[in-house]
Amino acid sequence: MRAVVLHGVDGELALEEVDPPDGDDVVDVHAAGINFLDVLIRRGRYPQMPEFPHILGAEVSGELDGRRVLALTSGAGGGYAERVAVDPQWTFSLPDGASFAEGASFLMTYLTAYLALARQVRVTSASTVLVHAGSGGVGCAAIQLAKSLGARVVATASSEEKRALAREVGADEAIGYDELDDVKADVVVDPVGGEVFSRSLRVLNPQGQIVAIGFAGGAWEDVNPSLIVGRNIGVQGVYLGRLMQLRPELVHECADELLELWARGEIRPVVGAEFPLDRAADAHALIEDRKHVGKVVLQP
Repeated sequence: MRAVVLHGVDGELALEEVDPPDGDDVVDVHAAGINFLDVLIRRGRYPQMPEFPHILGAEVSGELDGRRVLALTSGAGGGYAERVAVDPQWTFSLPDGASFAEGASFLMTYLTAYLALARQVRVTSASTVLVHAGSGGVGCAAIQLAKSLGARVVATASSEEKRALAREVGADEAIGYDELDDVKADVVVDPVGGEVFSRSLRVLNPQGQIVAIGFAGGAWEDVNPSLIVGRNIGVQGVYLGRLMQLRPELVHECADELLELWARGEIRPVVGAEFPLDRAADAHALIEDRKHVGKVVLQP
């Protein structure tokens, strides 16, 4: 079968013939989601680096025993391929009417946003939720979920095109990062990190919470606890992979709840771009150049 193989840090994404996976739970891949962790692994910046050669891709959708499914792979990769072994615990039926590309765009982004908004902070109809990178996969998910909880949502994005998408998926207001300091928020969802995280601490209302999800914009800056204490605010963090290991029953419960929301039409993943396997490098470049919106997927 064909797969995209990474032979080392900063290596090419080479389409090669490899041996197919063994086992009963092997999906014929119709779409593979590209997550930022794939980019971090390729650049040697992920905290738990795999051994090389390595096939990237932890999230897929396709067919398993004649059933349309979305799934996480059985191991931290393998999805950029025509077939992949999946974890039966993290394999779910694809909702009726959903595309395979949407299926490969769902679990990791929506679980991350949902764990933050529905399990770690308090969001009500009186809340203002600030979502950074509002046009990205996690950002779009967070906007939709915060709106489903009744909140007012302000999104940040780096261009007018991206801000328009954030408004399209439900944000009440979309602003540039240069306008961030004027916002007052009860909850901040932050997949950006860097100085955006530090600036966001100062826009929180008393008893507000910021949820650190990722560091696409650079490593987190050190925070003096006196700022947190003095402003009566809190810092939370979501690391989906670790939580799946430590509290799998909680994550699985959230996945079931999210799939119900999707089936009812209350949320829907945003697919921004689709590429064939032999253009995996172009797909990564789109993400690294910060030109993508929604989720980017590969299609064997």
